[in-house]
Amino acid sequence: MDQPLNVFVTVVEKRNFSRAAEELHMTQPAVSQYIKNLEDSLGIKLLERSNRSVELNKAGEIVYHHAKELLNLYSKMNYLLDDLTNRASGKITIGASYTYGEYVLPHVIAKIRHNYPLITPSITIGNSTEIGDLVYSHQLDVGIIEGDYPARDMKVDDFTEDEMVIVAAPSHVQVENGSMLANEMWIVREAGSGTREATEKMWKQLEITPANTMAFGSTQLIKESVEAGIGISFLSRWTIRKELELGSLVVLTIPDFTYTRTFSILMRSPFQTKVLELFLEHIHDHHIH
Repeated sequence: MDQPLNVFVTVVEKRNFSRAAEELHMTQPAVSQYIKNLEDSLGIKLLERSNRSVELNKAGEIVYHHAKELLNLYSKMNYLLDDLTNRASGKITIGASYTYGEYVLPHVIAKIRHNYPLITPSITIGNSTEIGDLVYSHQLDVGIIEGDYPARDMKVDDFTEDEMVIVAAPSHVQVENGSMLANEMWIVREAGSGTREATEKMWKQLEITPANTMAFGSTQLIKESVEAGIGISFLSRWTIRKELELGSLVVLTIPDFTYTRTFSILMRSPFQTKVLELFLEHIHDHHIH
């Protein structure tokens, strides 16, 4: 049922008929025939062919986008049918925002792989907005995000809290109140990230308007920059555990100020595969202190 679409997607991603044939363990004429049959059945040309590669035309872009969704749904259907026999095996596509994905998720995956070696997770890390959009378009089975995301018709389950703190190099002078931080260089994450959203809420809470900001797309880069004394930042305690132990970063404490945010699980499909169920169980059982 999904073979013509699978062949089409492979040709697009390999940008070449012979490489697609190799990937699919098929002959090149067979691949060409599948593409021709698909174009004939849709009544429109999808690919522009040149000597060395193939490119999508406008119709091809539309079909490629929807083919990816359909193939994911078809795989999900097969896993659900497999689950009737109660086998805990198969793929799961997981998306996570940077904080959770880089600092907590590896520990969860390690435990799942230890208990259920036939489960093969595929992980996408992005900012909260990107992950939410991929779950919405059926390209991910489940997403873990921080901050607010317009749920549309998705299931949103708040499952754990995360404390955010202001961090600085050890040489930084401790502050007596939040207003002293307005003139600091703030190193922040890019727009669309949950950490950036939390940072902006924290500024409002402390009633400060930072004079200087630098935006980086990586928490690791932010930590290195703060350690180097370039500026200060607002980060999850999860992301700085090692640095606090080593003493390479310190927390700037402000009287009567604390900030916590919620991590949420996003799902689009009303059905849960056995693999997804097991993943959710492990997520809820795994607490990082």
